[in-house]
Amino acid sequence: MEKRDFKEQLKKTAHLARLYLTPEEEELYAKQLQDILDYFKKLQEVDTSNIEPMAHVLSLSNIWREDEPKGSISQEEAFKNAPEIENLGFKIPRIIKREE
Repeated sequence: MEKRDFKEQLKKTAHLARLYLTPEEEELYAKQLQDILDYFKKLQEVDTSNIEPMAHVLSLSNIWREDEPKGSISQEEAFKNAPEIENLGFKIPRIIKREE
């Protein structure tokens, strides 16, 4: 497979991303990038002509239940265990201080 030197491209990309790489990191990442591209080339060689296109690796159909409305609990039942109620809502302790 064709080998390319990605160091210059990697340096430009690192500069744009404001990343400061050591020469050792540049070598490592350039090699990793080459390995990734080599793997993609291997994948491109796989014959997929008899494979049906798919959106998911598992053949799933709609596994969810039907969305049917059901009754809800009453307001009285919702507030039953509330320590405090204010203006038809739960009153909770303040966690954010007001700026004055």
